Amino acid sequence: MLEPTTIEAIADELVEAGRTRTPVPRLTARYPEMTVEDSYAVQQLWRRRNEDAGRTLVGRKIGLTSKAMQAATGITEPDYGAIFDDMVLDTGCSVQWDRYTHPRVEVELAFVLKDGLKGPGVTIFDVLNATDYVVPALEILDSRIEMEGRTIVDTISDNAAMGAMVIGGNPVKPDAVDLRWVSAILYKNQTVEETGVAAGVLDHPANGVHWLANKIAAHGDALKAGDIILAGSFTRPMWVYKGDTVHADYGPLGSVTCRFE
Repeated sequence: MLEPTTIEAIADELVEAGRTRTPVPRLTARYPEMTVEDSYAVQQLWRRRNEDAGRTLVGRKIGLTSKAMQAATGITEPDYGAIFDDMVLDTGCSVQWDRYTHPRVEVELAFVLKDGLKGPGVTIFDVLNATDYVVPALEILDSRIEMEGRTIVDTISDNAAMGAMVIGGNPVKPDAVDLRWVSAILYKNQTVEETGVAAGVLDHPANGVHWLANKIAAHGDALKAGDIILAGSFTRPMWVYKGDTVHADYGPLGSVTCRFE
């Protein structure tokens, strides 16, 4: 594993990259011995730096939940990152495109917890019982590390590429619909770009949430009541540019929209 001083230097470098909007050179090119454990250590320290600066942790994102994305990155499990209060946007918002580097958009479901979840041993049934409601969301992916050739180690260090989320549509209780069959049509500028079904997320979007609760338990961490958990995308990332309007139609669960200015 990397030396603690190196972990600290990388975390500080990523904090500065987020401030200046200037991606840093790929970590795995500079530290080829860097491991997944190192990357989570970087992310944890980066998170603490942001909390010390006044940002408030309000939830987590889960990424790499599809078999295709796991195969592409050479891993066998998802990854996760932090969601801060200033990352949560409302449907219909205007998003400043320049605030993000290489922004892309994904279609997801967000779980809002009414009870905490502390692993190990959390099951999908615990997740459903602890969930207040599920609501449609878009994730805006960001990049504080150069994208060319990046690996899972780079992505985890980069807060799992979390930039922001746009929340909207119709909140539903987790037992009100079959969450596996929630589907969405993703439009960019009135043109259908992607479609997907929530079962693409580990066969059930709640599976990622119990994986997360058990994963972070090893670091003495837990999910709290009120947390927002982005459960993972069931479409491919869609590139967006200045002037683009994004609209995701979730059928009975309503829609989420935003415009990049």
